[in-house]
Amino acid sequence: MKKITQSFIETFSQRVSAYLCAGLMAASMAAAAQAPVPDSPTIEAKAKAMLAKLTLEEKIKLISGVDDLYTNAMPSVGLPRFKMSDASVGVRSWGPTTAYAGGAALAATWDVDFARKLGESLGRDARVRNVNFLLGPGVNIARSPVDGRNFEYLSEDPYLNSALAVSYIEGVQSQGVIATVKHFAANNEEYSRHDTSAEVDERTLREIYLPSFEAAVTRAHVDAVMNSYNLVNNVHATQNEFLNLKVLKGEWGFHGILMSDWDSTYDSIGAANGGLDLEMPSGRFMNAKGLLPAITAGTVKESTIDDKVLRLLRTELRYGFTERPQFDPANSTYSLADRAVALQGARESLTLLKNDGHFLPLNAAKIKTIAIIGPDAWPAVPSGGGSSEATPFTPASIVTGIANLVGPDVQVLYTRGLPDLADVFSRSHWDGPIRVATYPSKDFTGTPENSIQDNITDYNPAWWSRADKSPRTIRYTANFKADKAGKYMILAGAGGGEKYRISIDGKQVLEQKQVEGQSPLSASVELSAGQTIKVEADYLPTMAGSHFGLGIVSEAGMISEEVKQYASIADVVVVSVGYNNSTEMEGSDRTFTLPWGQDALIEAVTAANSHTVITLTGGGATDTRRWLDKVPALLHTYYPGQEGGTAIAEVLFGKHNPEGKLPISFDRSWEENPSYPYYYPVKGADTTLHVDEPGRPPVDITVGHVKYGDGLMVGYRYWTTTGKHPLFPFGFGLSYTTFSFSNLEVAAAAKSGSPVTVTFDVKNTGGMEGAEVPQLYVSDPSAKAKRPERELKGFEKVHLASGETKHITLTLDARAFSYWDDTAHKWTIDPGQFVVRVGDSCEDTPLSANVTLN
Repeated sequence: MKKITQSFIETFSQRVSAYLCAGLMAASMAAAAQAPVPDSPTIEAKAKAMLAKLTLEEKIKLISGVDDLYTNAMPSVGLPRFKMSDASVGVRSWGPTTAYAGGAALAATWDVDFARKLGESLGRDARVRNVNFLLGPGVNIARSPVDGRNFEYLSEDPYLNSALAVSYIEGVQSQGVIATVKHFAANNEEYSRHDTSAEVDERTLREIYLPSFEAAVTRAHVDAVMNSYNLVNNVHATQNEFLNLKVLKGEWGFHGILMSDWDSTYDSIGAANGGLDLEMPSGRFMNAKGLLPAITAGTVKESTIDDKVLRLLRTELRYGFTERPQFDPANSTYSLADRAVALQGARESLTLLKNDGHFLPLNAAKIKTIAIIGPDAWPAVPSGGGSSEATPFTPASIVTGIANLVGPDVQVLYTRGLPDLADVFSRSHWDGPIRVATYPSKDFTGTPENSIQDNITDYNPAWWSRADKSPRTIRYTANFKADKAGKYMILAGAGGGEKYRISIDGKQVLEQKQVEGQSPLSASVELSAGQTIKVEADYLPTMAGSHFGLGIVSEAGMISEEVKQYASIADVVVVSVGYNNSTEMEGSDRTFTLPWGQDALIEAVTAANSHTVITLTGGGATDTRRWLDKVPALLHTYYPGQEGGTAIAEVLFGKHNPEGKLPISFDRSWEENPSYPYYYPVKGADTTLHVDEPGRPPVDITVGHVKYGDGLMVGYRYWTTTGKHPLFPFGFGLSYTTFSFSNLEVAAAAKSGSPVTVTFDVKNTGGMEGAEVPQLYVSDPSAKAKRPERELKGFEKVHLASGETKHITLTLDARAFSYWDDTAHKWTIDPGQFVVRVGDSCEDTPLSANVTLN
């Protein structure tokens, strides 16, 4: 049976590989006919002829969306409506699809060739679903580990983001589908994303937050850009003239379509004059009510509207949308070729962070029983939540991936290990009744209505519901008595937009600030046997009814009995923890600590069996301090897509050598991250924004101001400049083989602004085939301006057989040595000595050489 199982797996892999080769060859042949054609006098004449037939009202209708994911049709000029889909990890909006390792997982591959392949696959997936616009990639910088959308936003470095985004976009658009780079710009947190202004100086914008968009426009020639929800320097992105007109359409020469994120427009005239071309999902502001009077009054020119319409028409004509069906019958809705691409991405992304004593790879022949424990072990967790989340046809979980690989001769035991959330709330044993005081105000003033209850079990994670008609605040007061000494977990949750504070004996232990969405929060407290504590919860609802839950349980007591039983008899344990689509998602920032109960679960397993591997799901760094020194191996899986379980099994058992590299710095704690002091709005600095939506009563919005005081010191730029060290550095990732770097050559001097060629050798010095990512960093110690100690300016992924050497050539252009001069408002090179460093992470650069630019 074991031989049959292995044969089946090998046959399947061979078939998938064959389909991949055949599919990619066919796709590349078809792509030439499907790719957009350049602008031409013929296209310009057609677009202007169509424009001339439109009334002003029809023009205004065309610059807004309809039915959530469509552009408006205009039968008078033969223009059908065009279809959109969310993207990043899969074509998600129109039913089940292939879910890939995208976002942070794609960045962890450090593979521009794979990024192109992924883009082509997404393009084919879009074509077979009649999709014209793919709403991706997201290229915002991973400034802070708690940003809920980091998992779909690539990396902390603009050079790495740019290289991958260019290939991704070229791949998508080669298939006759418009890619949409997003979210422009400085959308680096989900906290209050509609009402927060990112206060960023121009140099930081130019060097950190804009280069990925610039590369998408000037190198990949992306045909759509999406504005972000937030304000940038106190102006909403959708009407930000500096971003949209001066930089995007002016300096970068963007000729495509600038669209809003969904409901991110706040001013009719501001958006029209501020560069927005297409308001999505509908014309709430850029509509006839808002624009016709403005055009009549001369505050908006009709030529401004004409420019927007022409951008839409030119782009759609260049893609041939009016002359051919978007549906391509040569593609498959369920595609084995796409499954192979998904598997490749998962394999390349998995990043081995710890492997003490060469604990991995595991040897299935020496294992009789393996225990797989944890909430992320089953079902599969292919992606985080929100608009990028794709629903795969057949996702492979870690349980099924390992079971399929080891075969029937190895006993596989699985348990989730933790109770359901509702069980924690309903089974908390309070010491007496819970006293409930409901106040007729928003600040716990007035005469409360008092009642008692046994538990607090109303938790409902809904983001939106019927609004509370009258102001209310609710205070819960209860006692809890510990029946034995140990750690106890207090767990709370409420609906999106609602706030709460939890105190124990007068000391606050949890606080949920008002945000668009949220997930439950937890804290751990140490109690002695018989100790009684007073728990007070202040709940501030925004929706009718109650959406609040609160519980407290012994950490040891909440771990299932099977955990210790399975772990104690297993030869090895795989604990799968991390986040999922409800704890890391759009609209809500995530915690830096693992979701509730997972630290305690790992501690319980390692106490029973030290032969424990941790697989970590998530878009970036998380707190590992409670357990990292207790486990020999840690594998970061990001969100690996539908084939993640298969790829994880292959890496754990040595069928595939891990090759992922961290696209972020992995911090020990949230407090150590350079953005920590600057992440939330400055207290006392709120301003008011008046919003006048046509046809609705005006409203005033409170705007918080987030000062990007970390400036250029994002991620590894901070760590290498200060000489401090994160837990794991940017670019780091272990392999089952070893590599060496040698023979660095670079000219001792060059003319400032001219290309500089860097060559070196990489050798696989170990006994197993593997992949390495040589990384090139540039330092400018003689610069007049303060610069980060080193910055990534080149890399190349190489696959090497044991003993094989490859000669690498990387070319540094003028931008690799430049910084943005705020005074001169241009990119500047200070002549002098630069240092070129080469290695396998930002901290491990064994090769270095000086080059003087004259």
